[in-house]
Amino acid sequence: MEKTKKASSKTRILAEITVFASLSAVLYVIRPFSMPYGGAVTLGSMVPVMFLSLRRGVKVGLIAGILFGLLALPIDVVLLPYSPIVSPLQAFLEYPLAFGVLGLAGIVYKKTVFSAMVGVGLGVFVKFLVHYSVGVFVWYYVYEFPAFGRYLYPAVYNAIFLVPEFIISTILIAILVKAGWVEYAL
Repeated sequence: MEKTKKASSKTRILAEITVFASLSAVLYVIRPFSMPYGGAVTLGSMVPVMFLSLRRGVKVGLIAGILFGLLALPIDVVLLPYSPIVSPLQAFLEYPLAFGVLGLAGIVYKKTVFSAMVGVGLGVFVKFLVHYSVGVFVWYYVYEFPAFGRYLYPAVYNAIFLVPEFIISTILIAILVKAGWVEYAL
């Protein structure tokens, strides 16, 4: 009986990972604002992955984030050709890794709105650092940024869409935590 319960629990978690990563991908397509070389303000596309991380823990959140990144890659490159891929390393860093770190949101969660907001901030900040690093070490050699230079341009570019994404995500996660939805699976 114990094996059946454990297998059922694992199956449920895998199903949740798939559903939440897919929901993130669907929300990722809905973009009120898009940047010319990738990045966009969406209708809270990071929220399902971070919500799952708060509910099930960092490991589950990281897996869901990586899956979300793998779904976002063809969305950006094929369906919405905003993001050119200049190297396999850039594709890995900007998609599975940058989206995967959203799962860090659950690392500080202590069943309070404030801790959930800190977790969201952590996930989005580390995502920013990944995109910023790719801008400094990959994109600079492809485009040689005008005016702002190598270090300031990637910071400004990524902040333009990640700050609004952070605000949207924080508000939505705060509403979900306040409503008691996150505590369900803890």
